[in-house]
Amino acid sequence: MKKLIAAAPREAALVEYEDRQIKPNEVKVSVEFASPKHGTEVVDFRGITPFMDEDFNEEWRMFMPRAEGSKPGIVFGEFQLGNMIVGKIVEVGSEVTDYQLGETVCTYGPIMETLIVNAVDNHRLRKMPEGGKWQNAVCYDPAQYAMAGVRDANVRAGDYVVVVGLGAIGQIAVQLAKRAGASIVIGVDPLANRCDIALRNGADYCLDPTACDVGYEVKKLTNKMGADSIIETSGVAAALQAALKGIAYGGIISYVAFGKPLPAGLNFGREAHFNNAKIIFSRAASEPNPDYPRWNRKRIEDTCWELLMNGYLNCEDIIDPIVRFEESAEAYMEFVDQRPELSIKMGIEYKK
Repeated sequence: MKKLIAAAPREAALVEYEDRQIKPNEVKVSVEFASPKHGTEVVDFRGITPFMDEDFNEEWRMFMPRAEGSKPGIVFGEFQLGNMIVGKIVEVGSEVTDYQLGETVCTYGPIMETLIVNAVDNHRLRKMPEGGKWQNAVCYDPAQYAMAGVRDANVRAGDYVVVVGLGAIGQIAVQLAKRAGASIVIGVDPLANRCDIALRNGADYCLDPTACDVGYEVKKLTNKMGADSIIETSGVAAALQAALKGIAYGGIISYVAFGKPLPAGLNFGREAHFNNAKIIFSRAASEPNPDYPRWNRKRIEDTCWELLMNGYLNCEDIIDPIVRFEESAEAYMEFVDQRPELSIKMGIEYKK
């Protein structure tokens, strides 16, 4: 059996492994579909994450150097790639009562042929309902960050909303914003195919930032008012500058992207100084949630799973391309790392 790893920075490989025996609290899943994470995992894959040499200290709430002699945050050759899997349970531990042989489940996990996972009090081991689409299931993770971004942006009925960056998180944010009652939803992305998908799934307009002044166009589309909320998922410095130009007075920029070092040129002495914008760094996984105690990570997860499985959200267009497991190493390097413009969220299909 094989699994997908990062053998070196920017080098993916399928390597062999042997399963261990499952524990009484575990099940073994034969994987049928999988998907990687196109955001933070790529930073890890390239070896440029701050977690390489530092660790985020929860007590100090800041990055601090790792203890001398400790492992780096990413160990190439051991680092398994992947984010979500869907498959059938083929073994059940003696203490497991909530899952049965043959059930199809979705959970977090690396890209490999089988996955052993805790099945006692694990709400992240999700049963697939009859008719549930695997493409929606593997969007369980990006949906959470899209929902957090929309909630942190305080999107309400009648609002003008802009979503910058139409990858998986941005595409789902477009759908959520429109279904929350936004009167105008504007997508922003330079790729025509991503804009087409957003327009089919809730966006009223799409703008190409390489072909127009996005901030100015947003003001024109909103009768000079500007956007009540801008959900920024791209992490591009020019996108933040455009958001500060296109935001309405007192509006909220929900910064969902895992940011990159910003180059010279970002200027807070222009529209930012006059528009009283509020920038919120949004992250679904951070606790306590901004709306704690009513909301927490689990409630976000439960809500997203329900919306994905009942068809409220449509992720079939988002999973593109779909490759065979045997091709996953080459496909990961091409579609996730080297030429991400060719994909939105790569799907992997196992032929068994």
